[in-house]
Amino acid sequence: MTRSQSDAIPLSSRFAPGWPLWVFTLALLPILISLGFWQLERADEKRELQARIDQQRSTQAIPPSEIDPTLNLAWRPLVLTGQWDAQHLWLLDNRTRDGRPGVEVLQVFHDSASDLRLLVNRGWLPWPDRRQLPPVPTPQGTIQLQIEVLPEQDPGFTLHSATTVGWPKLVGSIDLPAFTEQADIPLQPWMARLQPGSHGAFRLDWPGLPMSASKHTGYAVQWFALAAALLILFIWAGLRPEPRGNNNEQHH
Repeated sequence: MTRSQSDAIPLSSRFAPGWPLWVFTLALLPILISLGFWQLERADEKRELQARIDQQRSTQAIPPSEIDPTLNLAWRPLVLTGQWDAQHLWLLDNRTRDGRPGVEVLQVFHDSASDLRLLVNRGWLPWPDRRQLPPVPTPQGTIQLQIEVLPEQDPGFTLHSATTVGWPKLVGSIDLPAFTEQADIPLQPWMARLQPGSHGAFRLDWPGLPMSASKHTGYAVQWFALAAALLILFIWAGLRPEPRGNNNEQHH
């Protein structure tokens, strides 16, 4: 074979990705696609949850004495009339706003009309000096509050704080049965938080849902994009042209 002939070796165009690439692609591609569809399902769940929350919030605020016990109370607005319990309050630790450390004030409120006692989140207070608890002023007399009922809390991971002796008590998570035992009064098995305009409210910029539907959709797009990139890489690697013949042949 002459040098000019050897320099013009034809190229093969057959699809031959090789078994390692087959195994890698077949193992990873279904995972990426399933993760994408899982994120789309999570987005649908968040949209349904937000719709339920909006529906509950749109209902008219009623006093606890008119509550239908068969209905789901989560996110419903209520109006309370009564007095704050100046003694029984808890400071929920490790709550930050704008990078500043602080606490959320959880205090017992006695609704006079229904004679119910429930735990109400009054909002966030800064705590610049951890050597002493922040002062918590309590409004006196009979007042009216606008509240929103909260769903059952998932304890999850919490940073534990030392529970102080006496009142107020510093806590790292919400535990209504334990609070009921500590206060030795019959608290409702649900809690609420103040709405803007309520007397005795602190900072009320409540955080939204942990992750919105749009974020889940964005993650789904990323997983599908990775799956598409893997498939393109698989096809590209399988179609790479390779020279025919033996390059180690002796040139004549």
